Amino acid sequence: MNKVESALQRTTDTKALVIGVGTLPRTAEMFNELFPGCRAVVVADTNTWRVAGGEVHRILADAGIGQDEPHVFADPKLYAEWSFVEELDGVLAATDAVPVAVGSGVINDLTKLCSHHNGRRYMVVGTAASMDGYTAYGASITKDGNKQTFDCPAPLGMVLDPSISAAAPARMSASGYADLIAKIPAGADWMLSDAVGSEPMDDFAFGLVQDGLKEALSDPAGVHAGNVEKVEQLAEGLLLSGFAMQATQSSRPASGAEHQFSHLWDMEHLKYNGASVSHGFKVGIGTLASTAFLEMLLDAPVVQLDIERCVAAWKSWDETERDIRAIFNDDPEFVARGLKETRDKYVDREGLRDQLTRLKKAWPELRERIRRQIIPFDEVRRRLELVGAPYEPEQIGVSRTRFREAFGKIPYMRSRYTVIDTAFRCGWMEEWLDRLFGKGGVWEVGSPAPGSGEPARSAAAPVPGA
Repeated sequence: MNKVESALQRTTDTKALVIGVGTLPRTAEMFNELFPGCRAVVVADTNTWRVAGGEVHRILADAGIGQDEPHVFADPKLYAEWSFVEELDGVLAATDAVPVAVGSGVINDLTKLCSHHNGRRYMVVGTAASMDGYTAYGASITKDGNKQTFDCPAPLGMVLDPSISAAAPARMSASGYADLIAKIPAGADWMLSDAVGSEPMDDFAFGLVQDGLKEALSDPAGVHAGNVEKVEQLAEGLLLSGFAMQATQSSRPASGAEHQFSHLWDMEHLKYNGASVSHGFKVGIGTLASTAFLEMLLDAPVVQLDIERCVAAWKSWDETERDIRAIFNDDPEFVARGLKETRDKYVDREGLRDQLTRLKKAWPELRERIRRQIIPFDEVRRRLELVGAPYEPEQIGVSRTRFREAFGKIPYMRSRYTVIDTAFRCGWMEEWLDRLFGKGGVWEVGSPAPGSGEPARSAAAPVPGA
């Protein structure tokens, strides 16, 4: 039994996956197996209709499957926004046809949510290896100006031809690669969370994401060049991540501190040159941040940690609430999220003592597991550059000052325990941020802009004179 077959036995939503060159004709076979006797309606945009949607429509017709008129979004500024949800909801409300989404992130999320709204399942034909959301539970949609995740099942079936994905714009595979390399520090974060008793490890889901992950990430230049084999490896890694999230009904297997940076910038409506920044590109910069902290943790004196000093310095919930309001300048949306998410993982002083005692006890073995898990900072940065993804915060419109401020907000952004929570609980945050953003740091505030020709400093390298 291969990994995909094994994964499909544990998934809650997706029951069929076909991935491989020349697999588009199997769309009709899958549709008939999953939705016998049903009509279909192809959902695409003008680009995905051209590269695969028209062909899928023909394949279904040739197989004798009845179809409604395809719904092709014509707006060139199409994105996963509520007005487009309302548009597709209107289409599906007028029919009982089963949607066949042909596209990547936006088309899939819109179809996923609207299918759920209209009481039916759907299938998807992927056209790019751009994110892990194809097979993930939930849809990421912007409503009332805020990006939110809405509960809805993943597709019942999926077909992906990597030769189509490899021919997609290079930035889409670059975004998918950045989303996949994020699973490396996310895995280390889960190890930490398990060690302190916050969120136990699910060995099946962890292995589903991590086994073979480094091989799938081994050739970023090949992915950038559109090598079909490398793009297929990338796509499979992303799809398996989605399956792991289905199996656990949580994004924990694929998401750690690096995704919290993306969540923050989503809420801040981050744009670069007037355009929204892709999920993968935000997560890629978050991966560098998380990796930098993990490297410093590996060098930290965890075994000598003065737990009682940390406990004495730990703030009460009332003090923490005041900090949240101050950090987010009493912005109602941020404060509401910060209070809820922080409350869900907050521990009192006795709880902190227990977490840090567990960490110290586990550290000798855990340290070596994390060391084996992560890819060094400089190598992560090099690979992001090779794949064509941003590798400096300025390349997504985040100044170094804003980047440093983001670290201070991350402990309050989500209830998930990560390496940043470890630094926060141990009292190392300011020291580590000074190393990263101070004189000689990898993101020294006021240092030359990216592309100046100066070499990057290793994130874990000590500040000269420190």
